[in-house]
Amino acid sequence: MFTVTVRDHMMIAHSFTGEVFGPAQRLHGATYVVDAAFSGPELGPDGILLDIGAATELLHEVLRRLTYRNLDDEPAFAGVNTSTEVLAKVVADGLAARATGLGPVVRVAVTLHESHVAWASYERAV
Repeated sequence: MFTVTVRDHMMIAHSFTGEVFGPAQRLHGATYVVDAAFSGPELGPDGILLDIGAATELLHEVLRRLTYRNLDDEPAFAGVNTSTEVLAKVVADGLAARATGLGPVVRVAVTLHESHVAWASYERAV
């Protein structure tokens, strides 16, 4: 399996519901470093899995819909705790929905680095 990974970042504001979140129940910000890994079993006719520039633009496009937003105010997240895990899935789903035509990519995995010591990932088929 071949894998090409690109990186970007996003900055969001949000709060959580539930005692488990302690002080994070209050509005706070988060800056995530976001890795998107595209995988496939073979290379295309040009000897690449996908164009790195196109993958970078695609990731940036998906993140642009989230960054610099208070996710508490976004209707799509009403009643949802926008945890790192949830946001990893949202980004992966956005990439998978737009990945057609990028090459022989069959899987995408997204990792959101919340800090230098903690991160969460979500992987799915394209």
